[in-house]
Amino acid sequence: MTPFARILRTAVDRTPGAVGGAFAAADGEMVDFIALHDPTDWAILTAHFGVVLASLEAALNTKHFGGAEYFVVENSDLDVVVHTVLDGYFAIIAVERPTCLATAMVAIGEAAAALRLEMR
Repeated sequence: MTPFARILRTAVDRTPGAVGGAFAAADGEMVDFIALHDPTDWAILTAHFGVVLASLEAALNTKHFGGAEYFVVENSDLDVVVHTVLDGYFAIIAVERPTCLATAMVAIGEAAAALRLEMR
């Protein structure tokens, strides 16, 4: 297991209801992941959220607000937290509903910090 996967595993393991986590480049391509479901579906989900993050960043920078730190998408079955890491890289965690979203947010925030350190 890579250092990136270990960091993601920690975030997923400490988050009740988590179905996976990923670390990806700015273009949405996964660097590493931990998933309890089909890896192909997970790669597609990660890539889509990379596009959403890029669009959000573009919108915020247009108004000179600076970039996003994280965002949350809530769905009837799944919540996804996307957290920026460094230089366009991002991390995501997905949790089945109902769950404590705050736990997922803390876990992926700590994972993003650990990933940032690992990248250096």
